[in-house]
Amino acid sequence: MGKDYYRTLGLSRGASPADIRRAYRRQALRCHPDKDRSPGAEQRFKEVAEAYDVLSDPKKREIFDKYGEEGLKGGAPTPGPGGSNGPTFTYTFRGDPNAMFAEFFDGRNPFDTFFVQRNGDDEDGDEAFNTFHVGGFGSVSFPRGRGPEGRRQDPPVLYELRVSLEEIYSGCTKKMKISHKRLSPDGKTVNEDKIQLEVKRGWKEGTKITFPKEGDQTPNNIPADVVFVLKDKPHDVFRREGSDIVYPARISLREALCGCTVTVPTLDGRSIPMVFQDVLKPGVKRRVPGEGLPFPRCPEQRGDLVIEFEVKFPDRIPPASKTLLEQILPL
Repeated sequence: MGKDYYRTLGLSRGASPADIRRAYRRQALRCHPDKDRSPGAEQRFKEVAEAYDVLSDPKKREIFDKYGEEGLKGGAPTPGPGGSNGPTFTYTFRGDPNAMFAEFFDGRNPFDTFFVQRNGDDEDGDEAFNTFHVGGFGSVSFPRGRGPEGRRQDPPVLYELRVSLEEIYSGCTKKMKISHKRLSPDGKTVNEDKIQLEVKRGWKEGTKITFPKEGDQTPNNIPADVVFVLKDKPHDVFRREGSDIVYPARISLREALCGCTVTVPTLDGRSIPMVFQDVLKPGVKRRVPGEGLPFPRCPEQRGDLVIEFEVKFPDRIPPASKTLLEQILPL
């Protein structure tokens, strides 16, 4: 018997989208590995993410309601006028449950009320910070309350950190120069402007790297956090989809109908010859497992390289060839 995503989230089949969001929030907080240290917590957390991924998507939910998990993952007919003879929809959960969790809470720390550690005041009166590690994505820091004498921390200062797919594939170190003011012991302002960032393998766009209290310092403020937000650079060859990379392969109509060999490049400079003998429709995709980007939490494993076919149709066909095609091709 297949999975019951409603049971996973503690819902009935008539649950509304708002009910599904509330249930995911409740279950994800309950079994998040940073809170639940019991064996199997990580697997339960992934199952909750998969259930939410299906039930929060109207198309996936409709197929699941009709055909169950087996139909959803085994190629159920796509809902619509095509009926049972229409195109099929096959689902595989390839998401990152930690990324889904972080996106759901908009980067805020949902555990702030659960894991507050009060370390006391520093000598200079700066407030203590609670750091929440989002699935190994670096750290996101959350200030709490006011400092002494009613001082508040300045709002975070955001910088865009642009990285190439090759840098995400291998990991890299970025040396950044920023301008921020610091107070010397005699109260005078001096400038410091060097920050070094380590970008881990597989980090996803939107990952935040936070340097607590590295903003401008004055006698009357608590310095802001300096936050670098990862942004993918456009790539000449590939398109990124999570931990997968997509390679658009342009083939002729003859190759699409009769078969072809496509030499597929990889991010580390290799070439993989792929032989296709079946009919390749425009937009169809084929996967090369394990040739994508590293998974953020498990960088020794990688996503897939997805070949997406673009079929080039001829502008015209000679009359003799057209007659022959009419005799050969099925209606």
